[in-house]
Amino acid sequence: MNEDRHGCKPEIHYPCRWQFRLIGEERGAVVAAIGRVVDLAACAIADGNVSAGGRYLSVVVETTVADEAERLRLYRQFADDPAVKVVL
Repeated sequence: MNEDRHGCKPEIHYPCRWQFRLIGEERGAVVAAIGRVVDLAACAIADGNVSAGGRYLSVVVETTVADEAERLRLYRQFADDPAVKVVL
């Protein structure tokens, strides 16, 4: 992947492994949201950071995406789930 030096999108070579960082309030609810979008057996899930006040946490999910359309679809599906407050 090339760096974005002139306001251009980075070049992504598909298929590739892609990470989404999902931020929510309850780990179990966020992991359940992941399971509603992708096959849990086909991805890697790791705990991320916890906010200073302990209210929010992040869960990193890594999965293979076939193309940009799939990557964007997964992003939208994660973002639409009520257990997920933010997707990065």
